[in-house]
Amino acid sequence: MGPDVVRAWRPGVTGVAEVLHAAWHEHAYPSHTHDTWTVLIVDRGLIGYGLGGQEHAAEHTGVTVLPPGVVHDGRSVTAAGFRKRVLYLEPTVLDPALTGRAVDAPLVPDDTLRARFAGLDRALTVREDVAAEGLLALVTEGLAWHLSGRPTPPREPSAATTARRARDLLDADPARPVRLAEVAAELDVTVPHLVRAFTRELGLPPHRYLVGRRLDLARRRLLAGEPAADVAVATGFHDQAHLTRHFRRLLRTTPGRYQRGATPAPTAGLL
Repeated sequence: MGPDVVRAWRPGVTGVAEVLHAAWHEHAYPSHTHDTWTVLIVDRGLIGYGLGGQEHAAEHTGVTVLPPGVVHDGRSVTAAGFRKRVLYLEPTVLDPALTGRAVDAPLVPDDTLRARFAGLDRALTVREDVAAEGLLALVTEGLAWHLSGRPTPPREPSAATTARRARDLLDADPARPVRLAEVAAELDVTVPHLVRAFTRELGLPPHRYLVGRRLDLARRRLLAGEPAADVAVATGFHDQAHLTRHFRRLLRTTPGRYQRGATPAPTAGLL
């Protein structure tokens, strides 16, 4: 049995106040409240907790959501303890009117929602902010849909038109900092609709499309002889390590090796 682990940080994504990863073997935390929505998944074990005077269990089969300002505690139910991943979301991310439903039924048993939460957590961990913004919109939309009784969704604009216009906006300057909320506002659509429409029409979500465009720019600048660190910043990546991670994923090599292995363009033979 390894040591207890707690890791927390504040990401640079609007709406997320804190990310917490914790693995505890023997721990019971006292009654307390948060000023944020607490959304979590359990990767191992089972967490028993009281919420607003009712007893519940956070299981690995779904997503648990605890509303701001409501008293809760927590304890391990299994001898091996538990491991969880938690996002503390700003109170404006979800409608306060959903508080009562969250108190009554905080566990949302939805495999797709859980997978999106896990993807959001990974994106926040590796600082893929555009990916995190899109997944956060889908996660909060899914939570609201469940907590509000699964209402019929409103009619949305054409997916083809939304995707085409969004692609044009991203193509105009792929290296600039991008927030999907600004793109969605420009198109007068919601972020979830933007992500769904783009993915449906182009076969990949906006953040992956944008990374591909930025890698195209980076490859051209590397072949022109620019230092990899300068190329990373100039093409919209956080730093050289961020560029290298995506470069490896695409080409199974590093920017430096790619640059050193470049060969001169062939010259045309004489007729």
